[in-house]
Amino acid sequence: MKTLRVATYNIHKGVQGLGPRRRLEIHNLGLAVEQLDADIVCLQEVRKVHRREEQYFSRWPEMPQADFLAPEGYEAVYRTNAYTRHGEHGNAMLSRWPVVSHQHEDISDHRFEQRGLLHSEVMVNERPVHVVVVHLGLIRASRVRQVDQLSRYIEREVPAGAPLIVAGDFNDWGDRVRLMLEGMQMQTWHPGRNPTFPARLPLVQLDYVYARGLQPLHVDVPRGRAWWRMSDHLPLIAEFSLPA
Repeated sequence: MKTLRVATYNIHKGVQGLGPRRRLEIHNLGLAVEQLDADIVCLQEVRKVHRREEQYFSRWPEMPQADFLAPEGYEAVYRTNAYTRHGEHGNAMLSRWPVVSHQHEDISDHRFEQRGLLHSEVMVNERPVHVVVVHLGLIRASRVRQVDQLSRYIEREVPAGAPLIVAGDFNDWGDRVRLMLEGMQMQTWHPGRNPTFPARLPLVQLDYVYARGLQPLHVDVPRGRAWWRMSDHLPLIAEFSLPA
């Protein structure tokens, strides 16, 4: 294996629409994740439990969404970012390679947005690759402070020479976050040229896969009605060459 295929996808908690017209998309998302055929899938807005939706939808899965979405043979890792009145949701990572360890850090910047990062160590071809899944805040100043915290976390928890992936919904269509990540020696493929939001008529790229110690090769964003019906974001798939 000479390339690593990584996908990131904000799944909007597996439900689309509002009020009585909302529809359950988690079953379609399960098929979509399998179709991505990625070695590592980074997911945001993943439900662990939601008691109101469990009662509303007769086909609500009996297991947490991360486990439900994991294709056969994949390992699922999930950690909660936000606790709400009816349940909780957060980030997840699905891997077809063995997961050695994982941990979570709260990166909430204010009390109105609960945010976190999920860090996993994955063994790829017997070599550790670190994967950090993020979902940054809606306020620009918050995102800047969260990337500062991400930088400190990486310096503390990830060995300097280890391959590193940072993927997720960055909620940013400007240059500030990109420049900060590039200052951390993180690379991505043609930033801003692969719009992922809003899914029906994508205008901006909010979703990225950055890497250090891996060479970006290609990025793909699936399009079409089947994709924009499942979430307000489109998935993004990035391929990287592995170090020799």
